Amino acid sequence: MAVSPAVLTLVENPNEVFLDAANLLLTYADNILRYPNEEKYRSIRIGNSTFSTKLLPIKGAVECLFEMGFEEGETHLVFPRSASVDQLKRIRESIAAEKDQRLGRQQPTQLPQTTTTASTVSSATSASVPSTPTPSEASPLVDSIGFFQTLHSNYQHVMVYEDLELQLKARNQVPYEELLAAAVEKLDLAKASDPECKLGKEDFLIMELLRWFKKDFFSWVNCLLCRQCGGGTQSSGSLQPTAEDTRWGAHRVESHYCQTCHVSTRFPRYNNPEKLLETRRGRCGEWANCFTLCCRAVGLEARYIWDSTDHVWTEVYSVSQCRWLHCDPCENTCDKPLTYEVGWGKKLSYILAFSKDEVVDVTWRYSCKHPEVLTRRTKVQEASLLRTISSLTATRQQGVSPERKKELLNRLLVELVEFITPKKPKPGDLGGRGSGSLAWRIARGEVGAAAQEALPQVAECVFTPTEMEKNQGLFHLRYCASKDQYHRVSNDDEVVQGWERGVWRKDCVFRKVENDWQMVYIARTEGSPSGTISWKFDCAAMGVKMKAVSVTAHDKTFSSGTVVWRMRSGQAVNEFLGDGSTQSFPALSGSTELVIEAELCGGEGPSSWQHAQLFRQSLTETEEPSFEILIRFDA
Repeated sequence: MAVSPAVLTLVENPNEVFLDAANLLLTYADNILRYPNEEKYRSIRIGNSTFSTKLLPIKGAVECLFEMGFEEGETHLVFPRSASVDQLKRIRESIAAEKDQRLGRQQPTQLPQTTTTASTVSSATSASVPSTPTPSEASPLVDSIGFFQTLHSNYQHVMVYEDLELQLKARNQVPYEELLAAAVEKLDLAKASDPECKLGKEDFLIMELLRWFKKDFFSWVNCLLCRQCGGGTQSSGSLQPTAEDTRWGAHRVESHYCQTCHVSTRFPRYNNPEKLLETRRGRCGEWANCFTLCCRAVGLEARYIWDSTDHVWTEVYSVSQCRWLHCDPCENTCDKPLTYEVGWGKKLSYILAFSKDEVVDVTWRYSCKHPEVLTRRTKVQEASLLRTISSLTATRQQGVSPERKKELLNRLLVELVEFITPKKPKPGDLGGRGSGSLAWRIARGEVGAAAQEALPQVAECVFTPTEMEKNQGLFHLRYCASKDQYHRVSNDDEVVQGWERGVWRKDCVFRKVENDWQMVYIARTEGSPSGTISWKFDCAAMGVKMKAVSVTAHDKTFSSGTVVWRMRSGQAVNEFLGDGSTQSFPALSGSTELVIEAELCGGEGPSSWQHAQLFRQSLTETEEPSFEILIRFDA
């Protein structure tokens, strides 16, 4: 007899989990065999708490019911009269045999005595070909079961954030005192400017934590750099997870292939937040997973938010505002819940919140188009979803004190009132997604209606000599990529923080920090065919002219990536190299205006944007300049 694939999957569960599921499956099968004419034993309500908590989350359990012959009903799994009783017995015997073996029994559990009737004989003999539905034949049911399985998976997973040892490990990674001091300072400023300010310290701490997580701690992964040469790679399918991968919840491993070295770099999609504290990289799943843990680690009440249209984020409770705040670490945004529907253009349907205390359907917080959303909520019956959520919340709150239960109930009531009236979009909700490559965002339909990234971004910084520099006859500017800092040596050692603050024009470029490789550089926007950046110098306002100009620039290219440096003054254009050598331009003598420009293009595959880089530098190199300009003047 061929072994059932569903039973093979079921037996992979730990012993205790298998035995609990097996007992329930055997009960369902035995009831049908004992009482073949009783309709109540031929159906299982999907929203039933026993079924939803003891079978739905278990690998292979629901699949065993399918193989027994259960089919889709409107709100139930149904064992029809036309189903094969022999098939039911076969699956039942396989499960019972495995159960007996685990319990150390010599003889298998006996099948129950059945009442022979015309209907059961007909059922057994006429269905010589088993009518077990495959996933493709029962897609509405598979959708429903899959939805509830995801619900239960998230319900169980959020308890990981409550592990005190793990919280301490995360707390040690967070610069808590620094973030708290910044939060207190900003709260004081807010209250000074607005005596009626009702915000609290934790509101500003949330924003500081988001900023730190996005800027300094976690990094986004499109394609990894090659582990051998450090160049770009291309996604090339999946690899088999190792035991170490699965230990940390990575049941899927991506392969990122380097065309130059012909080696593959592995990217395990870890689901364990403890491992993510170490790797500090991923996509939205990893970001929300690790960020929610960090929130809990610093004492914030947080819950994990799952969107069925393929995104996840966090909500944090504001004690001062008495409400839950939307927080997306990928985007460094707080309290902009309409971003996804209005800004990204997502067609929302189900958004659920999971915490140590409850499960809440928060879809309505994130939509201003409630009637449209209702038309898309077709995966499960609303009543079944409500019963399941209520059952899970009741289970989670069994050990909660009466005072805490009352507090949670009051919060829920406030939320429900909030959900009644759809929100109106604000200007901050209109932007498209910022995380991920442009091609990836376009494919997901999340760039926003205006697609502002396609337009040149104007910075408009123009360097002009100061009185001190005029008297010295010298302008001397250095930029250090690792510090992200301009040092205007000739102007009393003035320091300007931030690469953009010294740029005249920029189009499709950004500063990339690779925390895993400890490198930083400027590259073109992910998915853009080219990018440009330029710096402008104007001496005319101070009544001086350039006498001599020298420039030292650094660039790095991989594969077919290219960087073209140009020096523009009036109609004259000179190209030069970014090889780190100091290059002089005597022909510019007498000029009053100068523009230095770099154009980045070329490269191959999805990571082509990484194949042309400016100012690539180790984060540990804090003294060496990446870019240096000296201009001497004539009075």
